[in-house]
Amino acid sequence: MRNVTIKGLLAHKLRLALTALAIVLGVTFISGTFVLTDTLHNTFSVLFGNVYQKIDFQVRGVAQLGSGANATRNELPESLLATVRRVPGVAAAEGGVEGYAQFVARDGQPIQTGGAGTLAISYDPDPQVSALHIITGGPPVTSGDVVMDAGTAQKYHFTVGQRVRVLSLGPVRTFTISGIAEFGSVGNLAGATLAAFTLPTAQAVVQEVGQLDFIDVVTAPGASKPAVQQDIARVLPAGVQVVTGQTVVNENTSSVNQALSFFSTALLVFAFISLFVGGFTIFNTFSIIVGQRTRELALLRIVGASRRQVFRSVLAEAAITGLVSSVIGLGLGVLAALGLEALLRGFGITLPAGPLVFEPRTVVVGLAVGVGVTVIAAIGPARNAVRIPPIAALGDRAPGGDVSLRRRFIWGAAVALAGAVLLAIGLAKPAIVLVGVGAVGIFVGVAMLSPAIARPLSSVIGRPLARLLREPGKLGRENSMRSPRRTAQTASALMVGLALVAAMSVFGASVSRSATSSVDQAISADLIVSATGTGQLSQSLPARVSALPAVTVTTTVYRSQFEFAGSLATLTAVSTPHLADTVILRMAAGSAAALARGELLIDSTTARSKHLSVGDTLPVKFALTGPSSVRIGGIYQANALIGSYLVSTGFFLPHFSQQSPGALLLRTNGSGAADSGVTRALAAYPNAQVQTRAQFEQAQTASVNQVLGLVYALLALAVLIALIGIVNTLMLSVFERTREIGLLRAVGMKRRQVRTMIRSEAVILSIFGAIIGIIIGTGMGIALVSSLKQQGITDTVVPASSLVVFLVLAAVLGLLAASWPARRAARLDVLAAIAAQ
Repeated sequence: MRNVTIKGLLAHKLRLALTALAIVLGVTFISGTFVLTDTLHNTFSVLFGNVYQKIDFQVRGVAQLGSGANATRNELPESLLATVRRVPGVAAAEGGVEGYAQFVARDGQPIQTGGAGTLAISYDPDPQVSALHIITGGPPVTSGDVVMDAGTAQKYHFTVGQRVRVLSLGPVRTFTISGIAEFGSVGNLAGATLAAFTLPTAQAVVQEVGQLDFIDVVTAPGASKPAVQQDIARVLPAGVQVVTGQTVVNENTSSVNQALSFFSTALLVFAFISLFVGGFTIFNTFSIIVGQRTRELALLRIVGASRRQVFRSVLAEAAITGLVSSVIGLGLGVLAALGLEALLRGFGITLPAGPLVFEPRTVVVGLAVGVGVTVIAAIGPARNAVRIPPIAALGDRAPGGDVSLRRRFIWGAAVALAGAVLLAIGLAKPAIVLVGVGAVGIFVGVAMLSPAIARPLSSVIGRPLARLLREPGKLGRENSMRSPRRTAQTASALMVGLALVAAMSVFGASVSRSATSSVDQAISADLIVSATGTGQLSQSLPARVSALPAVTVTTTVYRSQFEFAGSLATLTAVSTPHLADTVILRMAAGSAAALARGELLIDSTTARSKHLSVGDTLPVKFALTGPSSVRIGGIYQANALIGSYLVSTGFFLPHFSQQSPGALLLRTNGSGAADSGVTRALAAYPNAQVQTRAQFEQAQTASVNQVLGLVYALLALAVLIALIGIVNTLMLSVFERTREIGLLRAVGMKRRQVRTMIRSEAVILSIFGAIIGIIIGTGMGIALVSSLKQQGITDTVVPASSLVVFLVLAAVLGLLAASWPARRAARLDVLAAIAAQ
């Protein structure tokens, strides 16, 4: 049977090629994601290891909120530096600070980093400690000097000696570039800009005069590092700790990996979606091939092959197809990793250069998934193969083991219902695994049910084509109706892809509408001032704006983290004078006046989930001031823009240091020149953008659409695989109907009409899959939105125009997918086709 399996593969290699392509694409996506993730992990580990290889220990504040590199820590007194230097065994110790500073490009626009940091740091003059390596110029010497990272200097064409404006929490300042430096051995840190100043200047820029964020320590040669660490720990005050340099390396590497983990997880999800869609293509291909090999398989039974041997033979063909496809996909995964890295760069994230890492885990997962999906998808056709009786070798009888439509309907309904229940439970918890399993159940169940409606729906879809295209269109319609099971199986792959596209369309439209509603229901201000990109507003901005004659009310908004009832949360603060002129608080209990009394307002969702009410006093913790308690003075209707916790700035500011305004809400006198006057007044702050309420809403919608566009791009691979399935089915159908096509040509059908017949069949298949997919996807999208109402997605929107566009696009793609099979059918030799068996 081994030889039979190999010969079967070789005999049907062209038919299996497109099936293999579906697996190749999916495994390429998976292996590319793993290669990129492993490469980044290794690159950042090496990068931070090189940067901190000189550092033996770091003295820093104990984490007050959070943990690791992202923890909030209190500053150290600068006097502690001298104490650490006096510890026996310490060869060098340098203190440093970090904060916000953003360069302004030559065109006057702030330099954006696409999500990476814009950092101000102090330059360590001691080469034993410094993480920066100056490649041009020299270190900062005076208060007017700055060292710029090489990546920013190269990209924006800055050189040593030039002047550059720098934005910070204070006023905008202009510095002279004294040097260009690398971070370790690379131009910058994953796209972040670095502005290095002398320590006193950096302290002034980040507003930490007389304070340090950390002290880096190098031990003397021959000194016992554990002993030195213990001696340093003994001289430290309460709330300060000393950790090894390796601990800092591990924390920074973990922080970067965590930041990129969402990206890699999302890519893996879309890769598995593509493989799931490919599973339908594999199932359909093997089902058709088994049907076409009825006589061949029956002859094997006559010459002594057992049912088990036939079953194993079909699965072996699937396994070999999956293995070869997976190996090719693993090889192409390296190229995919480079493409994904380019995608990150397209979003403004610059990654340090490093060798590609191909871990054994990538090979194991790629082969397991690729072969596993192929074999599982081929189990059904293999079971049909063993039901072929030996007597079928005497004629053209099709396999007789097909499940009855009634049994198929029962099983399909059960699977779909179970999937819907799991999906509902997953959305309610929430539990992403249950959501995924539930969605798979729905798709499989609907795929099992769809043959029941394939014939009538194909008839309806094909009727306009029959009238428009006449005989070729009528034959294409009849071919689609002839085998409802094949029509449904072919359309199932496209159904899954378009269902996910439709679900994301409903979700995106609902998020956009909800964002607009949140603005309308939360803000009554005429103008909104916020920072562009990753920038921060200057602390001098509120006073500057309030002094403008056209501005009648200014509400300053702050945001930061605190600990509420044992959990980290985001606290929003607003200045209370004339608050009703700029902010809309729809109170469900209590009063907004409680803000002025230093009390906390919470939203209704938080109140319900945590069983809180007005008058409750709860423990809170702030990084600067430590544990405290706060009384709930009111409950307002949930609004994503306001957040879950709201206090006054009078309560907020004493608990936080160096806070930058998150936004300014302005009420103007209504004059026509008010908007332009505010914009002109803020021209000195390049990172401050002034927007009307309508413009702010448009910006929120644009952000949602950008993310939605990325999701559509990733789902395009699943749709592509579905189209490959349509091409494959039509090619197999042409092969199966070779004699029929030859007879049609013999009685007068022209080549053009043959092509039209095949294309009309493809359009019917595509529209059939699109209709079912859009219906299912719309339902799933509505369910998803409904489950997120408590998270601020309050409006459910079904974008009918977008769904119609998807339907039309599916028909066009189906038409394109039919080009090759249609040309192949039209080129068949008439006499050879008639003689074919």
